[in-house]
Amino acid sequence: MTLAFARQIDGSRRMALLEVDRLDAFYGDFQALFGVSLAVEEGQIVSVIGANGAGKSTLLQSIAGLIKSSARMIVFDGVPIGAMRPPPLVLRGIASIPEGRRLFSSLSVKENLQVGGQIGRRGPWTLESVFELFPRLRERRDQRSTSLSGGEQQMVAIGRALMTNPRLLLCDELSLGLAPIIVREIFALLPKIVALGVAVVIVEQDIVQALAASKQVYCLQEGRVTLSGSPAQLTREAVKAAYFGV
Repeated sequence: MTLAFARQIDGSRRMALLEVDRLDAFYGDFQALFGVSLAVEEGQIVSVIGANGAGKSTLLQSIAGLIKSSARMIVFDGVPIGAMRPPPLVLRGIASIPEGRRLFSSLSVKENLQVGGQIGRRGPWTLESVFELFPRLRERRDQRSTSLSGGEQQMVAIGRALMTNPRLLLCDELSLGLAPIIVREIFALLPKIVALGVAVVIVEQDIVQALAASKQVYCLQEGRVTLSGSPAQLTREAVKAAYFGV
């Protein structure tokens, strides 16, 4: 493991919560990621942007254990996890909000949230704290999840993941299919989530929202990191060039 992701604080060295180090990812014989590296610190929001097919979802699936890699290519809280499967990773504190939400259609809002709580990790997230974050879900707690609007379903998906009391939250396309006003509402809640001890990785095509929400941004193109830095460091021209390869 390289020391590229170590952070200097008061002369001491602190490692990031999540370190992805030269990750290669494959679907059978097809290689989707080529030497991707990134780091996420405690209490940080990191965005991964890029066009369709850039490898963003593959990256999240690799971190979540859905795609196996060499163990030391992904390190979480100092432990190599690249070869682990999803169940032990959830128990360690990694939760995912999948693209398309994937709620349990036969269950109510409350029951969908309780599925996340069955993991049994201790932490600040309970039904009550999720309802405080999303008051509309309290009003609809007994409705079937699929009877809700798209934005409300996304809130359920976020709440279900938070109910696992994660240390790292992986968000795949939070804005997909949602009205702009709902997207802004959801992104505005991310600082509250981070304040309760959750680091967040957002995969997003909405560049404006991603840059506004994040402390660090990585751009992927054809499975490779083409640009990284804090939003303040990245010019519009540089982002465009990295995103489209022009």
